[in-house]
Amino acid sequence: MSLMNNEAVQPYQRIAQDYSEKIRQGRLAAGTKLPGIRELSEEYGVAAGTVQRALTELRNAGLIYSHQGRGSFVSGATGKSAQDPTALAIEALQSQVAELTARLDKLERRRDG
Repeated sequence: MSLMNNEAVQPYQRIAQDYSEKIRQGRLAAGTKLPGIRELSEEYGVAAGTVQRALTELRNAGLIYSHQGRGSFVSGATGKSAQDPTALAIEALQSQVAELTARLDKLERRRDG
């Protein structure tokens, strides 16, 4: 891959494109866990925030979902439903609710413990 072709592509876009391609080509099946942020940072030679942004892009596209503390996984929605804005909005809300629930549980354990 030459630098000339990628000059206009931001590092987070390159990561998102790489994983989007792997998922759409079926090289990463639904439910497959993606490498962790630290691992992807090292692999691509970028900061953790860059990897986070790439994962956000993939989540927004409906290609992955994340569980706080467990990581990111390939979603089953790579076909028509990946393009459905309602399904994407519901999935995003489910992810946010799960994250907020985990945070609340952690806070309550800290308070009670």
